[in-house]
Amino acid sequence: MNGKVIITGASGGMGSAATRALAGKGVPVIMACRNLSKAEAVRSDILRDFPGAEIETREIRLDSFRSIKDFAGSFDGQTIGGLFNNAGTMPRKFSLSEDGYELTLAVNCLGPWLLTRLMLPHLDKDAAIVNMVSVSSYSAHIRSGFPHKDADGFRQLSAYAESKLALMYFTIELAARCTQRVNAADPGIVNTEIIRLDRWFDPLTDLLFRPFCKSPERGAAPAVAALLSGERGKLFSGKGFRDFPEKFTREKAAIRSVWDSVEEELKDWL
Repeated sequence: MNGKVIITGASGGMGSAATRALAGKGVPVIMACRNLSKAEAVRSDILRDFPGAEIETREIRLDSFRSIKDFAGSFDGQTIGGLFNNAGTMPRKFSLSEDGYELTLAVNCLGPWLLTRLMLPHLDKDAAIVNMVSVSSYSAHIRSGFPHKDADGFRQLSAYAESKLALMYFTIELAARCTQRVNAADPGIVNTEIIRLDRWFDPLTDLLFRPFCKSPERGAAPAVAALLSGERGKLFSGKGFRDFPEKFTREKAAIRSVWDSVEEELKDWL
C-alpha cells in the first residue's frame, strides 16, 4: 500500500484495533476522530507496542459537513493510500445533525459519503476505500422521503439498518464509478459500545450476550484485509471475501435513487 491510511472513528473499539493492526504491519495511519484526547491516548498506547509506527491524529465530526469539508481540505497536495470509513453510531432517541439530518443516517452514511467524495482527488489511483457495512442491512429498506427523516416512526435499530443499507448502495455504485479499489467489510456482531442500546436490559445483554460477540480485533480483521488486498468490488467478512451480494446489486433502481438523492443533498459541499 502506498501512502497513509485514514481511519474514521479510530479511537473506538474496531477503529483502534484496525489502527494497531496496520501500525504493526508498518502502514502509516491517520486517526480521524471526534475526540482528540481519546485518540491521543489510543495512539500513545499503540506506540508503546510499536515505537516506530507512524500515527497521527486529526479531528473530524461526521455529523458536520463543515468539519468534513475542512478535514478533506487539509490534504491539499498530499496523496493518500487508503480510506476506511469505520465510524458509526446508533443513538436511542431521534436527533438531528448540525446540517438537519437524522443523526444515525448523518454519521453512518451521509458523512462517510461526503468524506469519500471529497477525498477522491487526494487518493492514489489504486488506493483502497473500505466502508464498514452491517448484516442488519439485509432486513432493511429505504423509506420514503430519504434522506430526510423526522421523529415520527423513528426506531433505533431500523434507523441503523437503513443507514447501513444506504452505505452498501453507495459502496456498490462507487466501485463502478472510480478507479480506486472499493470494498465493503462486515464485522459481524462485535463487543463494542455501539451495541449498547441504553435500555433496561443492557445489564442482561452484558451478561448473556456480549461474551459470545466477536472481539474488536476479530471484528476489524475483514476491513484490514480489504485495505491490504488487491481486490475490488468485494464484501469482506470473517476470514474471506466474495462479490457484493446479489441481493443488493440487483436493486439497480434503488441504488440509483439513493445515489441521486444523496448527491443532490451534498451538491453544495462537493
